[in-house]
Amino acid sequence: MVTWPQISLDTDRGYSMCFGCGQSNPIGLKLSFQWDGKTARAEFTPGELHQGWSGFVHGGIITCLLDEAMAYAALFSGVYGVTAKMQVRLRRLALVGEPLIITSSIIKRTKRLVETEAAVSLKDGTPIADGTSTQFVIKTREEPASGDRE
Repeated sequence: MVTWPQISLDTDRGYSMCFGCGQSNPIGLKLSFQWDGKTARAEFTPGELHQGWSGFVHGGIITCLLDEAMAYAALFSGVYGVTAKMQVRLRRLALVGEPLIITSSIIKRTKRLVETEAAVSLKDGTPIADGTSTQFVIKTREEPASGDRE
């Protein structure tokens, strides 16, 4: 059985330095997600600082995009959580400078866990990667979010 440490998230401090979405983080991805009530969506164009092999986006950056998207799906549904488990399938290499679309949604929600799914694709719909995660619920709020975390 997995035991979780007792942690407290300071959800009032904001997210300006978050690597995925923080707009003040000088080395962050600066993702900005929108919510339509079912799906979180963002666009991201990786630069040369995001590469692994020359000209190709590092798989860890693609994985980070998926993780951030799944966290946003949970957040927009009213859950502050942390990723407990994540599975990623990389389908195609992404090129540096190639615009990417990141989407995510909730699969299932219980009192303690939120299951999410996400995908990264090209603008024409060509799949780059997809994944699922289980988020451990730290705190909930009454009303779902309507916009960005910051």
